[in-house]
Amino acid sequence: IKLVPLEINMGLGLALREGAKHCSYDLIARMDSDDISLPDRFEKQLKCFEQDKDLGVIGSNITEFVGEPDNMVGVRKLPEFHDEICKFLKKRSPFNHMTAMMKKSSLEKAGGYLDWKNMEDYYLWIRMYLAGVKFYNIQESLVNVRTDNNLYKRRAGLKYFKNMARLQKFMLKNKVITYPRYLINIFIRFIQCITPNWFRKMVYKNMLREKAT
Repeated sequence: IKLVPLEINMGLGLALREGAKHCSYDLIARMDSDDISLPDRFEKQLKCFEQDKDLGVIGSNITEFVGEPDNMVGVRKLPEFHDEICKFLKKRSPFNHMTAMMKKSSLEKAGGYLDWKNMEDYYLWIRMYLAGVKFYNIQESLVNVRTDNNLYKRRAGLKYFKNMARLQKFMLKNKVITYPRYLINIFIRFIQCITPNWFRKMVYKNMLREKAT
């Protein structure tokens, strides 16, 4: 185990960038400290890399829980194959960040992790898309993710909207999205950021998640 202490809080993106420098091998698996990977998560992801040598990033679905791990409240499912993932990327982040296993070479090909408050992962996937990295999502929940009401509160407010709007401009400038798609994305995110937390929570739970079984 390597511990990489940072003298100051640089934010998630730059911390991950520094951490990646110390990874010894070409495969990097990502997760957060309060999430729980299933015992066979890495085995399944490694098999996918073995079956398709061109893959650069492999993610999976997630199951979200509140409080205790057995209190499952929802499942976030994502598209499976590369073309579907690239199409989804134009609207929303196409990977559950805490499930990602990626080649270090693919990470470096896209310029590595960079700072972009609350959206470091989405920014990375966009740059990987532009760099021609191949994507795949395993259609199982391989990580159980802790969540709470703060999840919905963090995705609101003027600051969050400005950061997301900048990211949409980056996508537009680099021809990831068309101008009509840009306007639709901006409108949806503006509504998302100004609505009350209870309404945003209801949308996430009923429209952007499936019920956990």
